[in-house]
Amino acid sequence: MTLPESSAAPAGGESNRPEAIRAVPVRHVGRWIASAIVAILIADVIYSVVNNSRFDWSTVGSYLFSSRVLDGLVLTLELTVIAMVIGIVLGVLLAVMRMSLNPLVSASASFYIWFVRGTPVLVQLLFWSFVSALYPHISFGVPFGGPELFGGSANTVITPFVAAVLGLGLNEGAYMSEIVRAGMLSVSEGQHEAASALGMTRIQTLRRIVLPQAMRVIIPPTGNETISMLKTTSLVSVIAVTDLLYAVQLIYSQNYKQIPLLLVACFWYLVFTTVLSIGQYFIERHYGRGVRGRQQGVWEKAIARVTERRGSTPQEA
Repeated sequence: MTLPESSAAPAGGESNRPEAIRAVPVRHVGRWIASAIVAILIADVIYSVVNNSRFDWSTVGSYLFSSRVLDGLVLTLELTVIAMVIGIVLGVLLAVMRMSLNPLVSASASFYIWFVRGTPVLVQLLFWSFVSALYPHISFGVPFGGPELFGGSANTVITPFVAAVLGLGLNEGAYMSEIVRAGMLSVSEGQHEAASALGMTRIQTLRRIVLPQAMRVIIPPTGNETISMLKTTSLVSVIAVTDLLYAVQLIYSQNYKQIPLLLVACFWYLVFTTVLSIGQYFIERHYGRGVRGRQQGVWEKAIARVTERRGSTPQEA
């Protein structure tokens, strides 16, 4: 309790009591003004979108769960998963090759990464779709004219779906290799020396020591690459693969309702990018345990608050 300032000092001496300190909260006037302006702008945009009849929300609702749209969505998810699996496996292999002491192996990996990252992914997709112009017959067997194990026409082997998988997966491998290499370089050299002193081979050191510790650095950009891959699959529409975007393009080429159908595609892209962002948060939290000072994004803060509230709910007696 704070004594009043007018209280008299006790008789026989001066008071040794310190003056009362009043904590005055800082008034963030500019913050409140900025919040009000942003809130008004957001409300105005929402009002304009909801009341604009040209968006044709009834058409959006009617095609949101259309079988053609959902089939395209499933194909988009399949492309994302397959391309990321190829990219991650190829990325680890290229990262190990680039860090190899063999100059030929290292130079080969560096050339591949340089070439793939230096050309647009759309050009690579078109290249794989027209590969039959260069190699009409594709065969697998002993090199330099040896016996053929199996093969066939390029148009039969490299279908539009296969071309999409090759274009996306091989392109992603070049980017994932740099992510994996950065994670491996984040592990101190002392870990390698300790593993060598214990008699571990280079492969054992990589599998048991380096990669488990590098996951903390590898996971966040890999999550970002997965989200980016989900959206990059829309490029396969140029080679007539019926993904989500191409499915809505086929529909609005018949009914001429371009905007409502594009809104349907945007809705599903937003849904699954949000799901992937939430999954990325939990994976990052698992591998980032014990790391201090890690900043959280908007989604991370929202999920953390929900999980904390659930965890702090008192149990009934």
